[in-house]
Amino acid sequence: MADGPKAGFLRGPTQVLRALRWSWQGLVACWRLESSFRLECMLFAVLAPLGVWLGQDAVERVLLVSCLLAVLGAEVLNSALEAAVDRFGPERHELIGRAKDMGSAAVFVFMMNVLLVWGLLLLPRLWA
Repeated sequence: MADGPKAGFLRGPTQVLRALRWSWQGLVACWRLESSFRLECMLFAVLAPLGVWLGQDAVERVLLVSCLLAVLGAEVLNSALEAAVDRFGPERHELIGRAKDMGSAAVFVFMMNVLLVWGLLLLPRLWA
């Protein structure tokens, strides 16, 4: 939720907990309603520990795991976009179709980033 006009810069524990609850509700909704998100979470559960194990130092480990997290974030944003545009009804509209396609493309770009990062970090070790 957006801050009101009288909101200050500092947040208290109550506001932080409220924001955490809303975030958790969003993740739960994404898990329940989006099969792509569930699949990506399962891939994360397998690949993140593998990335921690295969990374040679802290920077490599962070790169291997954070690019996986970015895919999850992009999927959540794509799901939010789809839910927002679906609010206006099931009829087809060129702009809504374009927005959904672009959201899907964003997830795809982040997935290509995973392939790039994992490939550039791990493939040279296979050839050495």
